[in-house]
Amino acid sequence: MSVEEILPNLWRIPVPLPGNPLKELNSYLIMGKGENLLIDTGFRRAECRDALASALKGLGVRWEETDVALTHLHSDHSGLAPEFVGPERKIYSSGAEVSHLRQSETWGESWGEGFSAMGFADWEVALVRSEDPASSMSPVHCEQYAAVEEGDALTCGGYTLRVVSTPGHTPGQICFYMEKEKVLFTGDHVLFDITPNITNWDDLPDALGAYLQSLDKIDRFQVDLALPGHRKPGELHRRVAQLKEHHRFRLEEARQALKSAPGSTAYELAGHMTWQVRGRTSSWADFPLSQKWFAVGECQAHLDRLDQLGELSRYWDGKVWRYEYREKENE
Repeated sequence: MSVEEILPNLWRIPVPLPGNPLKELNSYLIMGKGENLLIDTGFRRAECRDALASALKGLGVRWEETDVALTHLHSDHSGLAPEFVGPERKIYSSGAEVSHLRQSETWGESWGEGFSAMGFADWEVALVRSEDPASSMSPVHCEQYAAVEEGDALTCGGYTLRVVSTPGHTPGQICFYMEKEKVLFTGDHVLFDITPNITNWDDLPDALGAYLQSLDKIDRFQVDLALPGHRKPGELHRRVAQLKEHHRFRLEEARQALKSAPGSTAYELAGHMTWQVRGRTSSWADFPLSQKWFAVGECQAHLDRLDQLGELSRYWDGKVWRYEYREKENE
């Protein structure tokens, strides 16, 4: 798909993500006089690099005049940031994620421990870890990161982009809001034909709770055009309602799984929930291992939410965490 002009000086650049079910990243470019702002970049791999470089060259973008803004730390959004930022320019990211990005070379070092504790077999952890894009396609070390926080403004091409903190998908996911134009760059906070993955994070104890609060937050914004990190735009407020309903359903699935299989791990409980691959419901036995990684993490996030609601107890059996449902004390 070709580069698309969305508004004057604002372009969408499709960046292919080979072998990834997301298919491509929406990178957004704002062009100004003597300055450019590139929002998200793609994986650090040749296909992404070539597509992005070709599009920028075709638009006449001068590399040395280009800043980069990241919606969040995932490699499909951040991988090429150090390669496309000008030598005297900045890579803007939320303060909560700058430290992670500066240590991207070490992302995979303790990766497997958390998944082992959720119930993955050792061979599964080793196999998924070997294919993990967070290790192989993450950004190289760079000293040009600049932290931005809620309410900060980036200006370029006649536009003002306000930073909106929306933790949940990652601890420091941010959106960029152009109030005058009523445009919101949503990153992976809101996607319109797929559901953003909500997983557990060490520094975000209740990722799902944070995500739902972030959905409520952006639902109060006046938005005529929501520009997502993947696939097509859509109507923001309708999608927010759909995502909240999806997680209400998912939370009830986790609740019923706990009741029917007490003492199970997150891995085992995920097998009691419904999942889709390529738009079709798939049995847990046939579920691809690469997708189980996302599914179990999402199940864990729902267990963490139930824990916050006082509906769960857990115990460590020496190797994994096991969970049981408990009635809330006021019931």
